[in-house]
Amino acid sequence: MTSTIHLGLSVGQRSQHMVICGDDGLAHRLAVELDAVCGEAVTVVLRSRRDEHGAEIAALHRDPHSPVELLVAAQPDEQTLRAAGVERAAALALTYRDDQTNMMAALLARSLNPSVRLVIRMYNRERGRHLERLLDRAAEVREQPDDLAADASTTVLSDTDTAVPELVSAAAVGRGHTLQVEGKVFRGVVRPAGTPGQATDLATLAVLSGAHQDDPASEDSAETPGEDGTQLLPDTRTAYHRQFTHGRLMLEEVTHHHAPEAPATSHGCREWVRGHLTHLPWKVFLSREVTAVFGMLAAVVVALAIATALVEKISLWRAAYLPLLDIFTMGDPATEASVGRQVLQLIAGFVGLAVLPLVVAATMNATDAFRAASANHPPADDLVDHIVLVGLGKIGTRVLARLRTTDHKIVVIERDPHARGVSLARELGVPLLLEDATDTGVLDQARIRQSKSLLVLTREDSENLDIVMAAREINPRVRVVMRLYDDDFAATVSRTMRASYPDALTRSRSVSALAAPAFAAAMMGRHVLGVMPVERGSLLFTVVDVAGHPELEGHSIHEAFRENEWRVLAVGAAGTRQSASSMDTLAGLRLDRPGLDWRPSHGRVLGADDRVVLATTRRGLDILMTGVQPHPPERRPI
Repeated sequence: MTSTIHLGLSVGQRSQHMVICGDDGLAHRLAVELDAVCGEAVTVVLRSRRDEHGAEIAALHRDPHSPVELLVAAQPDEQTLRAAGVERAAALALTYRDDQTNMMAALLARSLNPSVRLVIRMYNRERGRHLERLLDRAAEVREQPDDLAADASTTVLSDTDTAVPELVSAAAVGRGHTLQVEGKVFRGVVRPAGTPGQATDLATLAVLSGAHQDDPASEDSAETPGEDGTQLLPDTRTAYHRQFTHGRLMLEEVTHHHAPEAPATSHGCREWVRGHLTHLPWKVFLSREVTAVFGMLAAVVVALAIATALVEKISLWRAAYLPLLDIFTMGDPATEASVGRQVLQLIAGFVGLAVLPLVVAATMNATDAFRAASANHPPADDLVDHIVLVGLGKIGTRVLARLRTTDHKIVVIERDPHARGVSLARELGVPLLLEDATDTGVLDQARIRQSKSLLVLTREDSENLDIVMAAREINPRVRVVMRLYDDDFAATVSRTMRASYPDALTRSRSVSALAAPAFAAAMMGRHVLGVMPVERGSLLFTVVDVAGHPELEGHSIHEAFRENEWRVLAVGAAGTRQSASSMDTLAGLRLDRPGLDWRPSHGRVLGADDRVVLATTRRGLDILMTGVQPHPPERRPI
């Protein structure tokens, strides 16, 4: 799905009223994100006040300090969209779980307000591409001022795709929200008080409050006012003096990220097959059931062979051969033989009737067990410091694919052999256990004792919690990331697990909570690359064309810094607009002129042909977007 991306901020003023239409937890989380984190005025359209999320949004609406408005409507038809104020809104998010409902509402909204930014949740990726291209063309055709036309973007997102990077980041590198630009991955990492910075650190984003220095994104953190409070984008002097008593949030480059591996060659496939054959469960054919049945059959054959040899006076080999033919009903009737031979043939026939069903049943059971067990590809006995991934559904499959772009070793557990990610795991040669992770011994097979991280992504909250608690008993220090649908339950689980295992990291997140920041960033405009919560505040990462911004143009990076408002992180050459797919660029914004300098000299002067990546507060972004100067800029050291 091709869409026009404008990477520079418009300077003209514009209404920031936003509308959300949805029917599940994503609508609620998005309202919270825009209200509390981004400070936006929001109208939420719900189908009912009575469901769980409707009650939560209604509580936001009743809060006198919250600008959230609530509108109840069965469908997002034209009348509903007009009542919600879409005609004057800056952005509209459509988060219904039905693709068709979202499509119809998007088409209506584009006709009502050609300049509105549309953010649409779609499950069918191909349909989303076509819709995004169609709506962007519709916006281009309508005559409107250039600054509004540039911002009338359409962004189609999948909540699964937007949640995957955070899940991977939490499992692979621990704490820290990720930012992805030009194929590079960055994260916010906390440096505890008194510890020096690292070579991978790019900039200080915040000095954390004394109340909660170890985890700026914790659900139970609370910003402390006054001297000990969190300071976003502090100057160098403040950061230096407080680093000995407060934790610092740093922007760090994740250096282990690399391109996905190429498909395995034929030689690599042969090596994998050869290694896999050595792990085939041949021992199932020596199980107690199989040995008992075939042992009984052998004993009967021996007894009949001895009796036949004594009666017929023949060799022992022929004496064993004839009863076997009789047991398997393959021999001719012994009508011309002696009475003794005829009696032994009848006995062999009755033995065959009794024993052969047992032989067939034991053989089939062993074959089924072999087939099921051979589907497994257990990890090597010396595997350590790996990530155990449980669940290969829609999210688990994409997490597996993303994890393979890192240097981390992975072991996968999935109980359904027909799950969508099983074929991918086999194609990638990842150790795979087709078992139920709640069964005794399965986590041990995955070498959970030697692993560093556990990602639990099944569809059942209770099952996920069971797996995590079992893993914690085996390896109390393993880093745990689990998917939970209910936000409140996820927060409670995180707090309880951290209290029970203070030395280990536990992350429990719902997909809607993980996806909400990306949807919020898209509603605020495509110049917003991401939102990073910092205690009760937030930082926004934006791309800005320097031309037309007097706060930046003609100033050095040192002079362009504004304490608590914005900081220049990277500088590159400004480019023309380009076409790109929102869903295809989730792994990182692709600029048309690569080569951003992430460690620019503080003395470098910004010119009109430059483009910069900024970390900003909400206040700082407002200044850049509107050009309004609430006070003379204060130049302080960076």
